[in-house]
Amino acid sequence: MDKIIAIPMENGKLCAHFGHCQYFAIVKVEKDKIVDIKEMVPPQHVTGLYPRWVASFGATDVIAGGMGQKAIQLFNDQNINAFVGAPTKEANELVEDFIANKLSLSANYCNHDHGHEHGGCNH
Repeated sequence: MDKIIAIPMENGKLCAHFGHCQYFAIVKVEKDKIVDIKEMVPPQHVTGLYPRWVASFGATDVIAGGMGQKAIQLFNDQNINAFVGAPTKEANELVEDFIANKLSLSANYCNHDHGHEHGGCNH
């Protein structure tokens, strides 16, 4: 699996609400291995900006704690799957769980446009 996964972070762990994060971990995955993690400070939070900003990094997925349905739709409009309800962990732990199909989510908002099996979105 080759992916670029964006994760909103605060103090080295997943931020409970992506709109209030300190930075995004932009995690590049090639052949099911993490090959790079960059910390990118987002621009000032304005409704609808983060999905386009995250898309500018080539993101295929976003893993988040809390996110509203409108934000989820905005990510989906950018062809980015939103996985919501992830536990508060470090970015590399979340991505390793995601790769291994062991990411525990309390919600699932997959847009079903990409072939994968994560977070209860099994198709």
